[in-house]
Amino acid sequence: MELALLGTAAPEGLPRPGCPCAACATSVGEYVRAATAVLVDGVLLLDVAPGACAAAARAGHAPSGIRYVLAARPEGGGPAGVPGPGLPPAGRLPTGQELATASGHRVRAVRVDVPGTGYAVTGPDGTRALYLPPGAAPADGGEGAYRGADRGAERPYEVVLADVLGRPEALARLRASGAVGPDTDVIAVHHDHDGPLGAELARRCVAAGARAVPDGTAVLAGRPVPAPAVPRRTLVLGGTRSGKSLQAERRLEAHPDVVYAAPGGRGRAGNPDWAHRLRQHRERRPAHWRTVETHDLLPLLAEDGPPLLIDCLASWLADAMERIDAGDDTAWLGGGQEELRSRSAELAAAVRATRRRVVLVSSEVGSGVEPDTVWQRRYRDELGWLNAAVGGTCEEVLLVVAGQVLALKG
Repeated sequence: MELALLGTAAPEGLPRPGCPCAACATSVGEYVRAATAVLVDGVLLLDVAPGACAAAARAGHAPSGIRYVLAARPEGGGPAGVPGPGLPPAGRLPTGQELATASGHRVRAVRVDVPGTGYAVTGPDGTRALYLPPGAAPADGGEGAYRGADRGAERPYEVVLADVLGRPEALARLRASGAVGPDTDVIAVHHDHDGPLGAELARRCVAAGARAVPDGTAVLAGRPVPAPAVPRRTLVLGGTRSGKSLQAERRLEAHPDVVYAAPGGRGRAGNPDWAHRLRQHRERRPAHWRTVETHDLLPLLAEDGPPLLIDCLASWLADAMERIDAGDDTAWLGGGQEELRSRSAELAAAVRATRRRVVLVSSEVGSGVEPDTVWQRRYRDELGWLNAAVGGTCEEVLLVVAGQVLALKG
């Protein structure tokens, strides 16, 4: 079964007409994307967008061969336009209803949690694809989407097309239900101007185990596709309020199970500002993530398990320095620094040896004025050493500045 992606953008397209934003201004040439529409084997069109006929012709399919047009976006969900002269009018299957076409395709309407309709398509060759409209996730946790148009055939889809970056938890649900497996080709569609572009788009898709493709790409369901090279270890650095924690969390949003390790908070009980920060982090994280508050990170790194997010190394180091009384010259020069360096080296070695997916967050310091106290100066120096040691073990190192992600490694 061939899926021709006639467009891959949000309903308004990219750039949005008349939008002066920076993302739209830079969406030119090869970065222009039409509204998402998928042509299945040249006969079944999922979603309608202006210029669909011309896009089908460019993809090598005669528009006259299109026999079925199904709308997935809700009414008023972007400019639908006219599919083209001679095409059948767009219809919509009621949720749960199935359509058997003369071409041998079977289509089942899947219920989603936003206005619109998802479609599970089974081709004449038995391969299966799932298409979800923009901003949509399966309404039943993925179970209904799992069955697709082939009742009883509970196996992963060969291809899934979904709003991976806009609704990453949808992909997590599909993985948890078994609808997405290790060999499923997950393709991110419905790209919009408020999402990442360019290199960061590719990095975010890879982190989710998906890929982004240009308009006009033909995807063959069932044909092996190299799995995205997801880095096992990622270090995310940044200054205060740079957005580093948010960017780290985004690397794991599409996973059905994540352990969030929080080594901070010791000695901050009753601090209202710290409590406010903790509350913000908890509210932003997916509800299904499991939180572990601990400074003992070595066992977490050594054991097998779901992806691990550690936020952050700067808090871990502050606790380690408090334990050895790093502000006291006698303790520091009497073996405290050597003990701290040893613990930092053990942590870096554990990151190097871990077999689980891990994303680590740390602060990037030392670019400002000279700290006032001895403790602060020692903290600055030791955090720089720790970041360098851990960064050297990671496949990917990212620096977040003003909310923007710069790849330092990987």
